[in-house]
Amino acid sequence: MSTSKTLTFAFMDPPFESERTVTFFRLLDAALGRGASVRIFAYEGAVALAFARQSPHGNAVHGRDAAEEDHPLTREWIRALQEKAAAKELGFEWINCGLCVDERGVNDVIDGCGRGGPPDLWRYASDAFNTLTIGTR
Repeated sequence: MSTSKTLTFAFMDPPFESERTVTFFRLLDAALGRGASVRIFAYEGAVALAFARQSPHGNAVHGRDAAEEDHPLTREWIRALQEKAAAKELGFEWINCGLCVDERGVNDVIDGCGRGGPPDLWRYASDAFNTLTIGTR
């Protein structure tokens, strides 16, 4: 990990349900863009953001197939952020709350995303320059 500052983010919104998810990804991108390493603790519905078996879908209402719809998947956004961090030689750590994963059955995650629990959030926050928690309400 770089010697730059590290920011911790705790996030709990599921994919595709709220504008907060897009804002969350924009904050991560901005942090990386400014040279900060990031650590993410995903809990509650946010553990599905890294679910490896997300699949694109068409939009029958608009007469578009999956390729034409080009629906963004959160697992692809995470992968892009991982690649950005690597290219800038910054840290990017993603831990899903294991209890939340089990409740939702989203154990199959993309490479680079791990499984943990509340002690990981405590460790992340204790070591971070700053921590931002984005709740659902």
